[in-house]
Amino acid sequence: MRNSDYYLPAVALGIAFIAKLPALMRGWRDPLVRSVCFLVFAAANCFFFAAPPTISTVNDLTGVPNFSGPLVYCIMCAFSCACLVLIVNWRGGPEKRVRRSERLWIAGYGTAIVALPVLFALGDAPVERLRDLDTYYANTPFIREMIVTYLVAHMVAALVTVTLCLRWARAVGEWLRVGLVVLVIGFVLNLVFGAAKLTAVVGRWAGKDWDALSTTVAPPIVAAGGLIVTVGFLLPLLGPQISGALRAWFIYLRLGPLWRRLRSTPGEHAGLPQIPWWADPDMRLTLRETGIHDELLKLQPYFDDQVRLRAHLAAIEAQASEEDADLVGVAAMVSAAVAAKSSSPKAEAEGHTSAGAVALTAVLGPGRGRLVQLSRALHSPYVAAAFDNAAPTESSSR
Repeated sequence: MRNSDYYLPAVALGIAFIAKLPALMRGWRDPLVRSVCFLVFAAANCFFFAAPPTISTVNDLTGVPNFSGPLVYCIMCAFSCACLVLIVNWRGGPEKRVRRSERLWIAGYGTAIVALPVLFALGDAPVERLRDLDTYYANTPFIREMIVTYLVAHMVAALVTVTLCLRWARAVGEWLRVGLVVLVIGFVLNLVFGAAKLTAVVGRWAGKDWDALSTTVAPPIVAAGGLIVTVGFLLPLLGPQISGALRAWFIYLRLGPLWRRLRSTPGEHAGLPQIPWWADPDMRLTLRETGIHDELLKLQPYFDDQVRLRAHLAAIEAQASEEDADLVGVAAMVSAAVAAKSSSPKAEAEGHTSAGAVALTAVLGPGRGRLVQLSRALHSPYVAAAFDNAAPTESSSR
């Protein structure tokens, strides 16, 4: 693997951790928030400290050859523990049972994290190995036990998490199920990583040279697995926000035709608020909706219900449903009102405008859906015809 294959994920996960810090500050007492933040933090450190340049630098700074070995193994165990603790808190249940399971996993992996540097200190690893520490010292007393300890701990976490996620995925839906499926994929890769490493170590015990499994096959697998696992945990938390933002953008864009039609009269929109470039989709959508309703209110003196009726009748004759015909009729009336306002800005309200206003209110109703449908109805050929005939219609009505 290239050095960038370690550092780029580390930077990305570091940014994700920084982005989660405000939530951590606000919800420090929430075990789920703490678990998510620690998991992302541990994943970022896994990638950073496992990079060969970082391994070399840490060894040089400490003056201990291969000091990075137990350090990286401890971080990997912390990441495995964070995954299990997050799954426990994620699933929920009776609080006593959740806290008991959480303490058991923390105690088990805490013991492994303490054992790793102790075993390293008891062993003898004088030759620095940046990429093949596992296989190079596979037969060295205490170092061998250290390697097996971290691999078994990593594989147990992966196996338990895969089992829990598969069982849980059958009972949930939407983003949580998607996240669980992604987690299964990520932890299966972690299992493959552990199996490849352990096979290479066992090969050394049997006098075989299967080092390529540890040095070539395993690193990209665990890199992909770590990223996928982190994404799997974040998806159920961020997925609803992402889908909400996409939905807001979609509605915002679909309201574009109506928005542009209402703003086609020059010099009438100086008072509209300016939207900053960093505004989120919900704010943009709210401002667009507010602007549309304001413009429709200003157009009421120019509504001609006869235009609406003609467009409605034409749509009915073309086999449109009553609901679609209502939308087409109101869209035609709005388009004609825009044209009338542009040609005669000082027009006074007339008797037939009240019927048009009532029809508009009836068509829009509550919610955003009908406003989107009204925007789409502007593309109807009957609306275009009404727009072209707006000026003659107005003059004849006076």
